[in-house]
Order: sequence, then structure tokens, then C-alpha cells
Amino acid sequence: MRIALLGCGTVGTEVVRLLDEQAGDLAARIGAPLELVGIAVRRPARHPGVPAELLTTDAEALVERPDVDVVIEVIGGIEPARTLLLSAMKTGKSVVTANKALLAEDGATLHAAARDSGVDLYYEASVAGAIPLLRPLRESLAGDRITRVLGIVNGTTNFVLSQMDATGTGFAEALAEATALGYAEADPTSDIDGFDAAAKAAILAGLAFHTRVSAADVHREGISGVTSADVASAKAMGCTVKLLAICDRDLSDGSVGVRVHPAMIPRSHPLAGVGDAFNAVYVEADAAGQLMFYGRGAGGAPTASAVLGDVVAVARNRLSGGRGAGESAYADLRVRSVGESATRYHISLDVLDRPGVLAAVAQAFAAHEVSISTVRQAGRGDDATLVLVTHTAPDAALAATVDDLRSLPAVREVSSVMRVEQA
Repeated sequence: MRIALLGCGTVGTEVVRLLDEQAGDLAARIGAPLELVGIAVRRPARHPGVPAELLTTDAEALVERPDVDVVIEVIGGIEPARTLLLSAMKTGKSVVTANKALLAEDGATLHAAARDSGVDLYYEASVAGAIPLLRPLRESLAGDRITRVLGIVNGTTNFVLSQMDATGTGFAEALAEATALGYAEADPTSDIDGFDAAAKAAILAGLAFHTRVSAADVHREGISGVTSADVASAKAMGCTVKLLAICDRDLSDGSVGVRVHPAMIPRSHPLAGVGDAFNAVYVEADAAGQLMFYGRGAGGAPTASAVLGDVVAVARNRLSGGRGAGESAYADLRVRSVGESATRYHISLDVLDRPGVLAAVAQAFAAHEVSISTVRQAGRGDDATLVLVTHTAPDAALAATVDDLRSLPAVREVSSVMRVEQA
């Protein structure tokens, strides 16, 4: 089985290493040896550890070689990855990719190309690194109905929030530590602003609910607005703050919701104890009940492990003349807006310390039919603060309530708003 590799960065380098170090075992598991016949890179001189005869700058020619059986893509981004993968599949190659951004933006086109050409498209490495997650959703749970997927799918943000929780430090300081330790990129925008997690949420929701979901369907909020005061408030409630990817199915109206945002979750929840840069995904299904997938969600070696798992599956299929599971989007469920999703809010208000303030605040909640679960006042005079936690309500009603609170004469500032997710 002859392999072409697109990209030789952190993940690609590990793929090359594992293909070499585990050549005998991989051949035994597949029933035929794997031969790496070419690696497409932009600057061959930057890869002195790779045999020069394998390197090429002509990626298009590499994917079109008639002797290539499987193309591995780890270059990332939309283009030229999309064009190269479509070309590979059109010429009969099966594809293994770790490209979450491309799958979330245009997975339907890739799946259609694989179907039309009779080849495989595998992408286990696109979500949660080495954690076996997508194949269980697509295959092991194919006989069940999944109702909810709740996950920590970005290691950088989880490290930052874990540090804020453990040490009481602020966001900027925790991010600086993540950068110094190599958990955060020099430009952490994709992670911190939730783009990375949103792409992964789209992939998870599509598999879980048999419905096409793109990144554009995902409501996205990042963690840059999370303060040490938010984390302290969460602790006081017996909660911790996590950036969550939340995918849920409403059985009453047949819709699905997909959102990414920071939220407080009870410390009793299995996800609450996931620290450092680890990932974890919590799945709820009708028959299987509650399942938890946990491990390293990023890094060269863990991601390469997932890539090679897909390569083994694809190679076995080609040898046997079979194919793996293709796209399952038969359900075609409506993707609802975040405003329709049911959640709870934790709201902190800087208020004037005078009679009637609490009544005015309560009236704003009542106007939108939002019920208050708890209310706590801290400080007096210029330091007066009201902290309220609501009962479950539609997100749109909660957001409208917050807008009204901002206009109240007695409210100096809405200093914090954060969702609270149930256990």
C-alpha cells in the first residue's frame, strides 16, 4: 500500500516517524506493507531529517500519481487542501485527513467526492487528537440514538481556564503561561476565540445527529472575557468554568443545537475534573446511556496516532475491496439558533445601594418570563453587587433580560454574564 503525505510539520513529522518505527507491526495488522512514496512540502530544505528523494514541492503531481493508494493530508486550512483532496479522490485514492477547518466548512463536498469515486474519507484525527471518538460515534453507536454531546475539545483554552481556577490568576497571565509552555500558538486567536472548538463541534454534531452541520451553524464565543471574578463566583457555586462544545437534540421538535462558549458546570460533572491541556467528550445516548472519552487532544504524536489508525482502516478496506462508512446525513434535522436553546445564566450586576433596586431587577426578569433561582448581594454603597442565577429559560429570553438590565437607572454595569450548564 503506497502512501503520499501532504505536509510535514509537527503532525506530519510524527506520521513519518511512526510509519518507519512501526513498519513491521503495521504490515502485519493490514496484511501488506505501507510504503511512503512522497511528501509534499513548501520548503524541502527545512526537513533535513527526511530522505531528500521523498520530498517534493509539487503536491498536485504527487496526489495524481497512479501508483499512490492513500493520501494523508496534514497541511490544514481550506486551500490548497480542498483542491488536492478532491483531485486525489477523483483519481481513485482514499484520503485520511486531520483538517477540521475544511471538514467543518465543506465536508459535504468531500463526502460526495468520496462516494462518487468509491473511495474512503477518514478523519479521526480532526477532533480530539488521539482520543478514539469519531469512529465510535459513526460506527459503534450507529444502532443507538445520541441525544447530547458535551465536550472540552480545545487544549489551549482548557489549560488557561484550569490555571485560572487553580491559582486565581487572570486571563492574560494564564494565557502567557500557556504560551511559555507551548500550549498556545504565537497567535492564539483560533483557540481563544473558539474557532477551533466550533469546527470540531460541527463535525461532532454532524456525526451524532446524522445531519449536515457546518461551522457557520455553530454559535461561537471565546474565553477572553472570562475574569478571575467569574471563576471565583463559579467556585462559590460549586462549579468550574470550561469552554464547552455543546451539541444537543430536542426530541420534541426534531431540532439540533450546536454552540461553543464558556460555561459554569458543577464540579460533580465528569468534565469538571478535566485539567491541563487534556480533552474530554461526554456523550448521552438512549440505550448506551452516558459515555466519556478522555485523553490528549492535540500534539504531534497523539494526532499522528489517530492518523495511522485511519490509514490502517483504509488500507484494509482497499485490500479487501470494501469501503468504510460514508456520510450519514439522512436525518436532515433543523439546526436551531442559540436563542432557542435552553440554558441558565449567571449574572453579576454593579448596582446602586438604595431601596427598590432588587424590585426593579426582578421586574426585568419577570417581563421576559425568566425565573430567578438565587440572588446574592455583596458589598454596600459604591461597591454594591448583585449576583443572580436563573432557572432554565430560552437563551433569547435571557439575553433580552440582560439588555433590559443594562438600561435600568439603578444598574451601573452588567459586569458579567455566563451560562450555567446542568450536570
